[in-house]
Amino acid sequence: MQKLNEFFSGGGGDGDGDDRTDNFLEDGSEGLCSLSATQRMYGFAASLGTGLLLMLLSMIVFSIPIKFALLFTFGNVLAIGSTAFLMGPEQQMNMMLDPVRIYATSIYAGCVVLALICALVLHSKLLTVLAILCEICALIWYSLSYIPFARRMVSEIMIRLCDTEL
Repeated sequence: MQKLNEFFSGGGGDGDGDDRTDNFLEDGSEGLCSLSATQRMYGFAASLGTGLLLMLLSMIVFSIPIKFALLFTFGNVLAIGSTAFLMGPEQQMNMMLDPVRIYATSIYAGCVVLALICALVLHSKLLTVLAILCEICALIWYSLSYIPFARRMVSEIMIRLCDTEL
């Protein structure tokens, strides 16, 4: 656990990370529901594992778009929310609402809501599948916002691939 804290806090392996109070997993542990670093790791692993399991199970019921949409969307939200255990919900919301990724976050959240509405309210298989495809694209674009220059690189590749002269 100490090595993980040193890794996330940027400390080296030279042993001077013991007296640091600004470790990655220790930040934001004050509040109504403070968890130890070990509990945060267990919560992260459980939430991520459950989310990935739901997404995997959704592939089994792919032929039933409404069940697929529900399992995939809830698994997706659990997997995204699992990082709140590591950094805290407030820090995660601040990162999600950062000006760099506010549009990606809002499009992703809108696609999640749209997929649930298409599955639960409209019961439309075609619209549900289209909403899930939009949700996957929005999730990829949102995830790329955490990798420096990734969105720019993907945009340039897409422009080069789709730019055709007749």
